[in-house]
Amino acid sequence: MLRVIIVFGLLAIVGGIATWRPDLAEKAYHQVQAWVAPKPAEAPAAQGRRPGGGGPPVAVTLARAEKRNVPIMVEAVGTVQPIAALQIKARIDSQVAAVHVAEGASVKQGDLLFSLDDRALTAQLAQIEAQILRTKAQLEQAVRDRERAIDLSRRNVGTDVARDNAITNVKAVEAQLAADEASRINVTTQLSFTRITAPLTGRIGSIAAKVGTSVRNADTAAMTTINQIDPIHIAFAVPQSTFYEMRALIGDDPTRIKVEATVGGRTSTGAIAFIENQVDLATGTVTAKARMENGSEQLWPGSFVPVRVTLGMQEGAVVIPAVALQVGQSGPYVFTVKDGRAAVVQVKVARTVGDVAILSEGLAGGEQVITSGQLRLAAGVPVAARQAGTSDTPTPPRAPQS
Repeated sequence: MLRVIIVFGLLAIVGGIATWRPDLAEKAYHQVQAWVAPKPAEAPAAQGRRPGGGGPPVAVTLARAEKRNVPIMVEAVGTVQPIAALQIKARIDSQVAAVHVAEGASVKQGDLLFSLDDRALTAQLAQIEAQILRTKAQLEQAVRDRERAIDLSRRNVGTDVARDNAITNVKAVEAQLAADEASRINVTTQLSFTRITAPLTGRIGSIAAKVGTSVRNADTAAMTTINQIDPIHIAFAVPQSTFYEMRALIGDDPTRIKVEATVGGRTSTGAIAFIENQVDLATGTVTAKARMENGSEQLWPGSFVPVRVTLGMQEGAVVIPAVALQVGQSGPYVFTVKDGRAAVVQVKVARTVGDVAILSEGLAGGEQVITSGQLRLAAGVPVAARQAGTSDTPTPPRAPQS
Protein backbone atom coordinates (compact mmCIF):
# COMPACT_ATOMS: atom_id res chain seq x y z
CA MET A 1 0.00 0.00 0.00
CA LEU A 2 2.89 2.34 0.82
CA ARG A 3 4.47 1.65 -2.55
CA VAL A 4 1.23 2.59 -4.33
CA ILE A 5 1.05 5.92 -2.46
CA ILE A 6 4.69 6.73 -3.28
CA VAL A 7 4.14 5.88 -6.97
CA PHE A 8 1.16 8.18 -7.27
CA GLY A 9 3.14 10.95 -5.53
CA LEU A 10 6.08 10.60 -7.89
CA LEU A 11 3.79 10.64 -10.92
CA ALA A 12 2.25 13.90 -9.67
CA ILE A 13 5.71 15.45 -9.32
CA VAL A 14 6.65 14.30 -12.83
CA GLY A 15 3.49 15.89 -14.17
CA GLY A 16 4.43 19.20 -12.51
CA ILE A 17 7.96 19.12 -13.93
CA ALA A 18 6.60 18.47 -17.40
CA THR A 19 4.96 21.89 -17.46
CA TRP A 20 8.24 23.75 -17.49
CA ARG A 21 11.08 21.22 -18.21
CA PRO A 22 9.95 18.42 -20.62
CA ASP A 23 13.44 16.90 -20.81
CA LEU A 24 13.68 16.46 -17.03
CA ALA A 25 10.12 15.06 -16.92
CA GLU A 26 10.98 12.28 -19.37
CA LYS A 27 14.07 11.28 -17.36
CA ALA A 28 12.11 11.25 -14.07
CA TYR A 29 9.39 9.09 -15.64
CA HIS A 30 11.88 6.40 -16.68
CA GLN A 31 13.36 6.33 -13.16
CA VAL A 32 9.90 5.78 -11.64
CA GLN A 33 9.23 2.93 -14.10
CA ALA A 34 12.51 1.24 -13.16
CA TRP A 35 11.70 1.55 -9.45
CA VAL A 36 8.13 0.14 -9.81
CA ALA A 37 9.11 -2.86 -12.01
CA PRO A 38 9.42 -6.15 -9.98
CA LYS A 39 12.79 -7.66 -9.37
CA PRO A 40 13.63 -10.91 -11.17
CA ALA A 41 13.30 -12.89 -7.91
CA GLU A 42 9.80 -11.51 -7.34
CA ALA A 43 8.34 -12.34 -10.77
CA PRO A 44 7.72 -16.09 -10.29
CA ALA A 45 5.95 -15.53 -6.97
CA ALA A 46 3.68 -12.89 -8.43
CA GLN A 47 2.98 -15.03 -11.45
CA GLY A 48 2.11 -18.03 -9.20
CA ARG A 49 -0.57 -16.00 -7.43
CA ARG A 50 -2.55 -15.40 -10.62
CA PRO A 51 -5.53 -17.73 -11.25
CA GLY A 52 -4.53 -20.56 -13.52
CA GLY A 53 -0.89 -19.48 -13.32
CA GLY A 54 2.22 -21.57 -12.94
CA GLY A 55 1.84 -22.47 -9.23
CA PRO A 56 2.36 -26.03 -7.96
CA PRO A 57 -0.22 -28.50 -9.29
CA VAL A 58 -2.99 -29.77 -7.00
CA ALA A 59 -2.86 -33.48 -6.21
CA VAL A 60 -6.09 -35.22 -7.24
CA THR A 61 -7.38 -38.70 -7.94
CA LEU A 62 -8.95 -39.49 -11.29
CA ALA A 63 -11.53 -41.87 -12.70
CA ARG A 64 -12.70 -42.38 -16.24
CA ALA A 65 -16.27 -41.76 -17.36
CA GLU A 66 -17.42 -45.08 -18.79
CA LYS A 67 -20.06 -45.75 -21.38
CA ARG A 68 -21.78 -49.06 -20.75
CA ASN A 69 -25.12 -50.80 -20.41
CA VAL A 70 -26.62 -50.31 -16.96
CA PRO A 71 -29.87 -51.61 -15.45
CA ILE A 72 -32.66 -49.13 -14.79
CA MET A 73 -33.24 -49.63 -11.08
CA VAL A 74 -35.23 -48.02 -8.30
CA GLU A 75 -34.04 -48.33 -4.71
CA ALA A 76 -36.36 -48.09 -1.72
CA VAL A 77 -36.79 -49.29 1.85
CA GLY A 78 -39.49 -51.91 2.22
CA THR A 79 -41.37 -53.52 5.10
CA VAL A 80 -41.60 -57.29 5.26
CA GLN A 81 -45.20 -58.48 5.62
CA PRO A 82 -46.55 -62.03 5.80
CA ILE A 83 -48.91 -62.94 2.99
CA ALA A 84 -51.29 -64.32 5.61
CA ALA A 85 -51.31 -63.78 9.39
CA LEU A 86 -54.05 -65.92 10.92
CA GLN A 87 -55.27 -65.80 14.51
CA ILE A 88 -56.18 -69.22 15.83
CA LYS A 89 -59.35 -69.13 17.96
CA ALA A 90 -61.66 -71.75 19.41
CA ARG A 91 -64.96 -72.32 17.62
CA ILE A 92 -66.66 -74.01 20.56
CA ASP A 93 -66.78 -73.55 24.32
CA SER A 94 -64.43 -76.08 25.86
CA GLN A 95 -61.12 -76.55 27.66
CA VAL A 96 -57.62 -77.09 26.23
CA ALA A 97 -56.72 -80.73 26.76
CA ALA A 98 -53.34 -80.81 24.97
CA VAL A 99 -50.94 -78.51 23.09
CA HIS A 100 -49.10 -80.35 20.31
CA VAL A 101 -46.64 -77.63 19.11
CA ALA A 102 -43.97 -75.47 20.67
CA GLU A 103 -43.92 -71.69 20.56
CA GLY A 104 -42.13 -70.37 17.48
CA ALA A 105 -42.22 -73.73 15.72
CA SER A 106 -42.58 -74.12 11.97
CA VAL A 107 -45.82 -75.91 11.09
CA LYS A 108 -47.32 -77.33 7.93
CA GLN A 109 -50.88 -77.10 6.78
CA GLY A 110 -52.97 -79.74 8.58
CA ASP A 111 -50.62 -80.22 11.56
CA LEU A 112 -52.44 -80.69 14.87
CA LEU A 113 -52.01 -77.68 17.15
CA PHE A 114 -54.50 -78.07 20.03
CA SER A 115 -56.85 -80.73 21.36
CA LEU A 116 -59.92 -79.60 23.30
CA ASP A 117 -61.98 -81.58 25.78
CA ASP A 118 -64.43 -83.60 23.66
CA ARG A 119 -66.07 -85.88 26.24
CA ALA A 120 -69.41 -84.07 26.31
CA LEU A 121 -69.67 -83.98 22.54
CA THR A 122 -68.67 -87.64 22.27
CA ALA A 123 -71.49 -88.61 24.65
CA GLN A 124 -73.94 -86.43 22.76
CA LEU A 125 -72.95 -88.09 19.50
CA ALA A 126 -73.51 -91.55 21.03
CA GLN A 127 -76.96 -90.44 22.20
CA ILE A 128 -77.88 -89.26 18.72
CA GLU A 129 -76.61 -92.49 17.18
CA ALA A 130 -78.95 -94.44 19.49
CA GLN A 131 -81.83 -92.16 18.62
CA ILE A 132 -81.20 -92.78 14.92
CA LEU A 133 -81.39 -96.55 15.51
CA ARG A 134 -84.72 -96.13 17.31
CA THR A 135 -86.12 -93.94 14.57
CA LYS A 136 -85.07 -96.45 11.91
CA ALA A 137 -86.91 -99.20 13.80
CA GLN A 138 -89.98 -97.00 14.04
CA LEU A 139 -89.75 -96.35 10.31
CA GLU A 140 -89.68 -100.06 9.53
CA GLN A 141 -92.81 -100.60 11.63
CA ALA A 142 -94.55 -97.63 10.05
CA VAL A 143 -93.81 -98.97 6.56
CA ARG A 144 -95.32 -102.36 7.47
CA ASP A 145 -98.42 -100.66 8.91
CA ARG A 146 -98.81 -98.62 5.77
CA GLU A 147 -98.61 -101.63 3.49
CA ARG A 148 -101.15 -103.51 5.62
CA ALA A 149 -103.56 -100.56 5.64
CA ILE A 150 -103.32 -100.17 1.88
CA ASP A 151 -104.00 -103.85 1.36
CA LEU A 152 -107.03 -103.81 3.65
CA SER A 153 -108.39 -100.71 1.96
CA ARG A 154 -107.99 -102.32 -1.45
CA ARG A 155 -110.06 -105.32 -0.33
CA ASN A 156 -112.68 -103.01 1.26
CA VAL A 157 -111.93 -104.47 4.68
CA GLY A 158 -110.20 -101.43 6.15
CA THR A 159 -111.16 -97.79 6.03
CA ASP A 160 -109.60 -95.07 3.94
CA VAL A 161 -108.89 -93.10 7.10
CA ALA A 162 -106.75 -95.89 8.50
CA ARG A 163 -104.90 -96.12 5.22
CA ASP A 164 -104.19 -92.36 5.11
CA ASN A 165 -103.06 -92.31 8.73
CA ALA A 166 -100.59 -95.09 8.03
CA ILE A 167 -99.14 -93.23 5.06
CA THR A 168 -98.82 -90.03 7.09
CA ASN A 169 -97.13 -91.87 9.93
CA VAL A 170 -94.44 -93.18 7.55
CA LYS A 171 -93.69 -89.67 6.32
CA ALA A 172 -93.48 -88.35 9.90
CA VAL A 173 -91.04 -91.05 10.94
CA GLU A 174 -88.94 -90.39 7.82
CA ALA A 175 -88.80 -86.72 8.76
CA GLN A 176 -87.73 -87.62 12.28
CA LEU A 177 -84.96 -89.80 10.87
CA ALA A 178 -83.75 -86.91 8.68
CA ALA A 179 -83.70 -84.63 11.73
CA ASP A 180 -81.71 -87.19 13.69
CA GLU A 181 -79.21 -87.46 10.83
CA ALA A 182 -78.84 -83.67 10.78
CA SER A 183 -78.24 -83.66 14.53
CA ARG A 184 -75.53 -86.26 14.07
CA ILE A 185 -73.83 -84.12 11.41
CA ASN A 186 -74.02 -81.07 13.68
CA VAL A 187 -72.48 -82.88 16.65
CA THR A 188 -69.85 -84.48 14.41
CA THR A 189 -68.92 -81.02 13.12
CA GLN A 190 -68.74 -79.67 16.67
CA LEU A 191 -66.58 -82.62 17.61
CA SER A 192 -64.15 -81.83 14.76
CA PHE A 193 -63.63 -78.38 16.27
CA THR A 194 -61.98 -80.02 19.27
CA ARG A 195 -59.00 -80.78 17.02
CA ILE A 196 -57.48 -77.47 15.94
CA THR A 197 -55.11 -77.87 12.98
CA ALA A 198 -52.87 -75.42 11.09
CA PRO A 199 -54.82 -73.79 8.25
CA LEU A 200 -51.60 -72.93 6.38
CA THR A 201 -47.87 -73.55 6.35
CA GLY A 202 -45.94 -71.01 8.37
CA ARG A 203 -44.39 -70.21 11.71
CA ILE A 204 -46.37 -70.14 14.92
CA GLY A 205 -46.06 -67.35 17.46
CA SER A 206 -46.45 -67.33 21.21
CA ILE A 207 -49.12 -69.66 22.62
CA ALA A 208 -51.57 -68.01 25.00
CA ALA A 209 -53.82 -71.05 25.55
CA LYS A 210 -51.99 -73.53 27.75
CA VAL A 211 -53.30 -76.90 28.89
CA GLY A 212 -56.34 -76.43 31.15
CA THR A 213 -57.27 -73.02 29.74
CA SER A 214 -60.97 -72.53 29.17
CA VAL A 215 -61.74 -71.21 25.70
CA ARG A 216 -64.97 -69.92 24.20
CA ASN A 217 -66.26 -69.13 20.77
CA ALA A 218 -66.82 -65.53 21.87
CA ASP A 219 -63.20 -64.95 22.94
CA THR A 220 -61.51 -61.96 21.28
CA ALA A 221 -57.97 -63.00 22.21
CA ALA A 222 -56.32 -65.55 19.94
CA MET A 223 -54.91 -68.81 21.20
CA THR A 224 -51.90 -68.25 18.90
CA THR A 225 -51.00 -66.70 15.54
CA ILE A 226 -49.52 -68.27 12.42
CA ASN A 227 -47.59 -66.16 9.89
CA GLN A 228 -46.96 -67.40 6.39
CA ILE A 229 -43.21 -67.02 5.89
CA ASP A 230 -42.52 -68.56 2.48
CA PRO A 231 -43.34 -66.91 0.18
CA ILE A 232 -43.63 -63.49 1.79
CA HIS A 233 -44.49 -59.91 0.83
CA ILE A 234 -42.36 -56.77 0.91
CA ALA A 235 -44.31 -53.50 0.81
CA PHE A 236 -42.47 -50.38 -0.44
CA ALA A 237 -43.26 -46.96 -1.88
CA VAL A 238 -42.12 -45.68 -5.27
CA PRO A 239 -42.20 -42.04 -6.44
CA GLN A 240 -45.11 -41.02 -8.62
CA SER A 241 -42.82 -40.32 -11.59
CA THR A 242 -41.30 -43.79 -11.33
CA PHE A 243 -44.72 -45.40 -10.96
CA TYR A 244 -45.78 -44.46 -14.50
CA GLU A 245 -42.63 -46.01 -15.95
CA MET A 246 -43.19 -49.12 -13.85
CA ARG A 247 -46.85 -49.30 -14.82
CA ALA A 248 -45.99 -49.11 -18.53
CA LEU A 249 -43.52 -51.98 -18.19
CA ILE A 250 -45.87 -54.15 -16.13
CA GLY A 251 -48.81 -54.16 -18.54
CA ASP A 252 -50.97 -57.15 -17.71
CA ASP A 253 -48.11 -59.19 -16.21
CA PRO A 254 -46.76 -57.81 -12.89
CA THR A 255 -44.15 -60.59 -12.71
CA ARG A 256 -42.14 -58.83 -15.43
CA ILE A 257 -40.74 -56.41 -12.84
CA LYS A 258 -38.01 -58.14 -10.83
CA VAL A 259 -37.36 -57.23 -7.20
CA GLU A 260 -34.32 -58.00 -5.04
CA ALA A 261 -33.89 -57.66 -1.28
CA THR A 262 -30.52 -58.21 0.37
CA VAL A 263 -30.28 -59.02 4.07
CA GLY A 264 -27.19 -60.31 5.83
CA GLY A 265 -25.30 -60.74 2.60
CA ARG A 266 -27.98 -62.99 1.08
CA THR A 267 -30.30 -61.85 -1.69
CA SER A 268 -33.91 -62.90 -2.04
CA THR A 269 -35.60 -62.47 -5.42
CA GLY A 270 -39.22 -62.00 -6.42
CA ALA A 271 -41.59 -60.00 -8.57
CA ILE A 272 -44.22 -57.29 -8.24
CA ALA A 273 -47.45 -58.82 -6.98
CA PHE A 274 -49.65 -55.80 -6.28
CA ILE A 275 -49.76 -52.04 -6.86
CA GLU A 276 -52.06 -49.75 -4.89
CA ASN A 277 -54.93 -48.25 -6.87
CA GLN A 278 -54.18 -44.62 -5.96
CA VAL A 279 -51.35 -42.20 -5.22
CA ASP A 280 -50.79 -41.14 -1.61
CA LEU A 281 -51.53 -37.41 -1.67
CA ALA A 282 -49.44 -36.76 1.44
CA THR A 283 -46.20 -38.29 0.10
CA GLY A 284 -46.70 -38.40 -3.68
CA THR A 285 -45.81 -42.08 -3.74
CA VAL A 286 -47.52 -45.31 -4.72
CA THR A 287 -47.36 -48.42 -2.54
CA ALA A 288 -46.37 -51.68 -4.20
CA LYS A 289 -45.92 -55.21 -2.89
CA ALA A 290 -43.46 -57.79 -4.10
CA ARG A 291 -43.91 -61.53 -3.63
CA MET A 292 -40.52 -62.86 -2.51
CA GLU A 293 -39.13 -66.36 -2.19
CA ASN A 294 -38.11 -66.92 1.43
CA GLY A 295 -37.18 -70.57 1.83
CA SER A 296 -34.26 -69.71 4.12
CA GLU A 297 -36.48 -67.32 6.16
CA GLN A 298 -33.97 -64.49 5.85
CA LEU A 299 -36.89 -62.07 5.47
CA TRP A 300 -38.70 -61.72 8.79
CA PRO A 301 -42.15 -60.11 9.17
CA GLY A 302 -42.02 -56.54 10.43
CA SER A 303 -38.39 -55.86 9.49
CA PHE A 304 -37.14 -53.06 7.20
CA VAL A 305 -35.06 -54.18 4.23
CA PRO A 306 -33.45 -52.40 1.24
CA VAL A 307 -35.31 -53.14 -1.97
CA ARG A 308 -34.00 -52.85 -5.52
CA VAL A 309 -36.49 -52.88 -8.38
CA THR A 310 -35.12 -53.56 -11.88
CA LEU A 311 -37.23 -51.86 -14.54
CA GLY A 312 -35.07 -52.67 -17.56
CA MET A 313 -31.69 -52.06 -19.18
CA GLN A 314 -30.31 -48.74 -20.44
CA GLU A 315 -27.79 -49.14 -23.24
CA GLY A 316 -24.80 -46.85 -23.69
CA ALA A 317 -25.22 -44.88 -20.46
CA VAL A 318 -22.40 -42.63 -19.22
CA VAL A 319 -21.39 -43.69 -15.70
CA ILE A 320 -19.07 -41.90 -13.25
CA PRO A 321 -18.27 -42.37 -9.55
CA ALA A 322 -20.83 -40.53 -7.42
CA VAL A 323 -18.01 -38.84 -5.41
CA ALA A 324 -17.03 -36.90 -8.53
CA LEU A 325 -20.30 -34.95 -8.48
CA GLN A 326 -20.27 -31.40 -7.15
CA VAL A 327 -23.23 -29.07 -6.66
CA GLY A 328 -23.12 -25.39 -7.56
CA GLN A 329 -25.53 -22.53 -8.15
CA SER A 330 -26.13 -23.77 -11.70
CA GLY A 331 -26.69 -27.36 -10.62
CA PRO A 332 -24.43 -30.42 -10.52
CA TYR A 333 -21.05 -30.34 -12.20
CA VAL A 334 -17.79 -32.28 -12.35
CA PHE A 335 -14.13 -31.39 -12.71
CA THR A 336 -12.42 -32.93 -15.72
CA VAL A 337 -8.76 -32.81 -16.75
CA LYS A 338 -7.89 -31.05 -19.99
CA ASP A 339 -4.27 -30.40 -20.96
CA GLY A 340 -3.17 -30.98 -17.36
CA ARG A 341 -5.58 -28.41 -15.94
CA ALA A 342 -8.96 -28.64 -14.24
CA ALA A 343 -12.07 -27.86 -16.30
CA VAL A 344 -15.64 -27.44 -15.05
CA VAL A 345 -18.38 -29.33 -16.91
CA GLN A 346 -22.06 -28.95 -16.04
CA VAL A 347 -23.84 -32.32 -16.02
CA LYS A 348 -27.36 -33.66 -15.61
CA VAL A 349 -27.79 -36.69 -13.37
CA ALA A 350 -30.41 -39.22 -14.44
CA ARG A 351 -30.15 -41.29 -11.25
CA THR A 352 -27.71 -42.57 -8.67
CA VAL A 353 -27.34 -46.28 -7.95
CA GLY A 354 -25.06 -47.19 -5.07
CA ASP A 355 -21.69 -45.48 -5.53
CA VAL A 356 -22.11 -44.61 -9.22
CA ALA A 357 -24.05 -41.85 -10.98
CA ILE A 358 -25.67 -42.22 -14.39
CA LEU A 359 -25.51 -39.02 -16.46
CA SER A 360 -27.97 -37.97 -19.13
CA GLU A 361 -26.09 -34.84 -20.26
CA GLY A 362 -22.64 -33.28 -19.94
CA LEU A 363 -20.15 -36.06 -20.71
CA ALA A 364 -19.87 -38.36 -23.70
CA GLY A 365 -17.71 -41.05 -22.09
CA GLY A 366 -13.95 -41.47 -21.94
CA GLU A 367 -13.25 -38.22 -20.07
CA GLN A 368 -11.14 -38.20 -16.91
CA VAL A 369 -13.09 -36.86 -13.95
CA ILE A 370 -11.62 -35.78 -10.62
CA THR A 371 -12.89 -37.76 -7.63
CA SER A 372 -10.95 -36.08 -4.77
CA GLY A 373 -9.26 -32.77 -4.10
CA GLN A 374 -12.09 -30.67 -5.58
CA LEU A 375 -12.08 -28.16 -2.70
CA ARG A 376 -8.74 -26.72 -3.90
CA LEU A 377 -9.70 -26.57 -7.55
CA ALA A 378 -10.98 -23.93 -9.91
CA ALA A 379 -11.17 -23.78 -13.66
CA GLY A 380 -7.67 -23.68 -15.15
CA VAL A 381 -5.79 -24.80 -12.03
CA PRO A 382 -3.01 -27.28 -12.88
CA VAL A 383 -3.51 -30.76 -11.44
CA ALA A 384 -1.41 -33.87 -10.98
CA ALA A 385 -2.77 -37.36 -10.55
CA ARG A 386 -2.03 -39.41 -7.45
CA GLN A 387 -3.07 -42.91 -6.53
CA ALA A 388 -6.08 -43.33 -4.25
CA GLY A 389 -5.15 -43.83 -0.60
CA THR A 390 -1.72 -42.09 -0.89
CA SER A 391 -0.60 -38.74 0.45
CA ASP A 392 -1.33 -35.45 -1.22
CA THR A 393 2.10 -35.42 -2.86
CA PRO A 394 1.44 -35.34 -6.60
CA THR A 395 3.05 -37.79 -8.93
CA PRO A 396 5.97 -36.03 -10.62
CA PRO A 397 5.52 -35.70 -14.36
CA ARG A 398 7.49 -38.13 -16.45
CA ALA A 399 10.19 -36.87 -18.73
CA PRO A 400 9.19 -36.99 -22.38
CA GLN A 401 10.63 -39.98 -24.17
CA SER A 402 12.67 -39.45 -27.26
